Amino acid sequence: MAESEKEAALPPKEEFSEWYNELLWMAEIMDVRYPVKGLYVWYPFGFAIRRITYNIIREILDNSGHQETLFPLLIPENEFMKEAEHIKGFEDEVYWVTHGGRDELDIPLALRPTSETAIYPMYKMWVRSHADLPLKFYQIVNTFRYETKHTRPLIRLREITSFKEAHTVHATWKDAEAQVKEAVRLYTEIYRRLGVPVLRSRRPDWDKFPGADYTDALDAVMPDGKTLQIGTVHHLGDNFARTFDIKYEAPDGEQHYAHQTCYGISERSIAATISIHGDDKGLILPPEIAPVQVVIIPIIFKKGAEEVLAACKDVQERLKKMGIRAEIDASDLRPGAKYYKWEMKGVPLRLEIGPRDLQNNVAVAVRRDTGEKEQIPLPEIEAGVSSRFETIHQNLYQKAKTELKSRIFECQGLEEVKEKIQEGVATIPWCGNKECGLVMEEQIGAGILGIPLEQKKDRKEKCPVCGGETETRVYVARTY
Repeated sequence: MAESEKEAALPPKEEFSEWYNELLWMAEIMDVRYPVKGLYVWYPFGFAIRRITYNIIREILDNSGHQETLFPLLIPENEFMKEAEHIKGFEDEVYWVTHGGRDELDIPLALRPTSETAIYPMYKMWVRSHADLPLKFYQIVNTFRYETKHTRPLIRLREITSFKEAHTVHATWKDAEAQVKEAVRLYTEIYRRLGVPVLRSRRPDWDKFPGADYTDALDAVMPDGKTLQIGTVHHLGDNFARTFDIKYEAPDGEQHYAHQTCYGISERSIAATISIHGDDKGLILPPEIAPVQVVIIPIIFKKGAEEVLAACKDVQERLKKMGIRAEIDASDLRPGAKYYKWEMKGVPLRLEIGPRDLQNNVAVAVRRDTGEKEQIPLPEIEAGVSSRFETIHQNLYQKAKTELKSRIFECQGLEEVKEKIQEGVATIPWCGNKECGLVMEEQIGAGILGIPLEQKKDRKEKCPVCGGETETRVYVARTY
């Protein structure tokens, strides 16, 4: 496809669904043509974004006392079926392995939809004493769910290729509650590093993780106004400990059931990042996760070509010594085609160097987030690039926060909610009664997302269903 044709092929971002689907292949993130529904192939460029993003996740978890581990993909049916409430939440989504070669297996094996029932039989053997606690392990694995709804790359999959799940064990319910709060904080920090502001809320009981006491979640508001769940944290109480007999010996010699948490992030983190920051020209990547952070474009004429190329290589080497991922595009494409190519890939900063720039001892720097052009003296290129990275990240984050704030609407009645959720997220009073909540969802035609974790309860309002007095508001939104 010619460059001009490719440029015309990316729909405007306001046509979000079409824009998103086209962007994934034009920016070489994922190829959707794999011959199994809901399974997709990472291009090397997209996989590089994934690798860097998950290195951030690893860094934050490792620095907070978590240890990375790895459990098997296959779960025996007898272990999988132990936790009835948990299984009820996944029974329609499980892939089963029933044969080894031509032989039928004695015990069918589940491909993990999530790993509680794979990990907790081992925790039963590993947890013996209060001295073993807290135990904080995580793994990054693929999980499989027989998704029957409309599948969408990075958002709704049958193979989640990049599922980070943490599983912690604690002595008391309160210790586990403190870990839930810590996990929400860690996830918020991960998304701050990605420049993505989040809504943090407690899910209603009918939408919590199967087998949990409660679920807190993080959501992003996508460009079409729908919310995308991009992180969940579950307080499991002692529910799974009783099922899998996970006990510890207290200092007084008594045996007690442990209390547990689990929490997960998937490649939806990447879906939110590229969707929130991107524009009509393609990706806009925060510098920290961009596979190419700086692209250097030589502006070459017949006269002085060698000097320009030498200067570009010098700049590249100096930036690489600082750990900056810099590339030179010395291809035969015209400059405009090069600009288009690297803008599509979201490279945060473009440096243009031509004969006139060499005479002035400068590089022309072009920011991907704003398109602004300015000159950086070549002797100061390291500091100039680094400072702009920080500015670009802050600009992306603040712009996203402003956009998020503009999409949250305080409403009083259900009709107003129905109107506002077409644009974003509504808040409305709720008495907390399940029956009222379900009536609200039915009348609105959308779900209660959750109770905001940061909510200030400083005024009395009335539930729009029963009229009961309440200080609680809930998020209501259309969801992916």
